[in-house]
Amino acid sequence: MSGLPTVTVIGTLTANPELKWLASGDAVVNLTLASNSRRYDRERGEWVDGATTFLRCSAWREMAEHISESLSKGDRAIATGQLRQRSWETEEGERRSVTELSIDEIGPALRFATAKVAKARRSTAPTSTSGDAWTQPAPTGTGGGFTDEPPF
Repeated sequence: MSGLPTVTVIGTLTANPELKWLASGDAVVNLTLASNSRRYDRERGEWVDGATTFLRCSAWREMAEHISESLSKGDRAIATGQLRQRSWETEEGERRSVTELSIDEIGPALRFATAKVAKARRSTAPTSTSGDAWTQPAPTGTGGGFTDEPPF
């Protein structure tokens, strides 16, 4: 959706991603990223953490499944997406609102960790298979190439 602010956040997952299945069959994952500033206090001779910002994030469908299989509590992640604000009224009549990140892309932060990428396969084929490289068998062979890449 155009017009919404796009942001990139680097933070630590506060809990394991929560994967849920809707009645429509779509998967949705919710997670919280915690991010804070850090500075060195020369007088005390130590690092001091600043205030922590918690940001709720969500992703849908195949990406939701990939996130739940790839990231867990304590992992640092880099997420980019659109900020969305939701408002509602409680049973007591109070107005509440929250700002959330609708994830477009997410991955592990590699500053203090390593990761091994495993390409995901489509679980269902599109209705028209003509010209869709995902429906073709993966190329095989040996050598230094990416053998899991679709043949584009």
